[in-house]
Amino acid sequence: MKTVDKYLFQALDSYPYSLEETIESLDYALSYDDKNTMALCLYGQVFTDQLLKYEEAKEYFQKALSINIYALEVYPFYIHTLILNEDYEEAMKLIDFALAIRGINKTEILLKKVMLLESQQDFKKALKVINKAKLLTINNSYDYIIEETEKRLNKKTNGDSKKEEQTKKKKKNK
Repeated sequence: MKTVDKYLFQALDSYPYSLEETIESLDYALSYDDKNTMALCLYGQVFTDQLLKYEEAKEYFQKALSINIYALEVYPFYIHTLILNEDYEEAMKLIDFALAIRGINKTEILLKKVMLLESQQDFKKALKVINKAKLLTINNSYDYIIEETEKRLNKKTNGDSKKEEQTKKKKKNK
C-alpha cells in the first residue's frame, strides 16, 4: 500500500468526527500525491458540509475531475454542492453527464436529480425520477431513502392539490 493511501484511509476514517485529523491526513495525502481525486473530493466535502463554502468546494471537485473525468466518487458530492449553491443549470448538466458514465452509481445520481427537482419545486418530475431510481436500485441500501423521499414528495404534491382545490372553491363562492 502506498503512503498516500494510508493517509487517505486515515482521513476517511476521521471524517466527519475529527475534522482536525481529517484535514491533517488530507494534507499529508496531497503532499504525496497532489492529484489524488479521492483526497480532493473529501476536501471538497469538508468545504461543503462543514464550512458551507460552496465556491471553494467546487474548485476541489473541478480539480479532481480535470485530473480524471472518470473519478466516480466526485460526482454525487459535486452535484450536491451545486444544488446547495443554487447552481441548478450546472447541476442538471453534470447529472446528465454523470448518468452517461459507465460504472457510476446511477441510483445515487438519480437521487441527486430528485433533490435538484425538489429544490426547484418540480415535485411531479421528481416523483417520476424516484420511480426510475426504484427500477435501477440493485440492493436494499437505498430503499429507505427512496421511500422517505417519495413520502415527502407526495405530501408536497398533495399539499399543492389541496391548495388548488381551496383556491377554486374560493373563486366559485365569490
